[in-house]
Amino acid sequence: MHFVFMGVSGSGKTTVAQTVAERLGLPFAEADAFHPRANIDKMSEGVPLTDDDRWPWLRELAGWIAAHEARGEHSVMACSALRRDYRDVLRGGAPGVYFLHMDGPEDVILDRIAARPDHFMPPALLRSQLDTLEALEPDEEGAVFDVRLDVDTLVEGALGYVEQRLGSTYA
Repeated sequence: MHFVFMGVSGSGKTTVAQTVAERLGLPFAEADAFHPRANIDKMSEGVPLTDDDRWPWLRELAGWIAAHEARGEHSVMACSALRRDYRDVLRGGAPGVYFLHMDGPEDVILDRIAARPDHFMPPALLRSQLDTLEALEPDEEGAVFDVRLDVDTLVEGALGYVEQRLGSTYA
């Protein structure tokens, strides 16, 4: 099984996903690390990515999931996965891809973005991400987590969700 922690920049997806992966001893990928330099430069300049920018990146991420599936490994990834069609690409990497949506009010997320000045994603791009974001649909495997909760509570909730799907092996 593969668990993609999704949401807009500043939603806490990386923090929660990385902690869950560490606690369970699962491979972890931060999707931002897969962006080509051109995408990072574009976002750093406050220019939203286009689908043409995203498709190769998403296919590479699906390949990472597929590689872990081929080795019989579960995995954890932090990736914006803002739209259904983006999530469909990720699901193409393997069966059993679950999405954990870190979701919350814009003002809370803006405060978090402002508190991390070392990240390439400027606060000005949050609105474009929120406009792009499509909630999980009823037929998509996943759950929504409220980012107004403290990090420890989010981690425990996400850990419970992942462990329930993995079964007693990781409980």
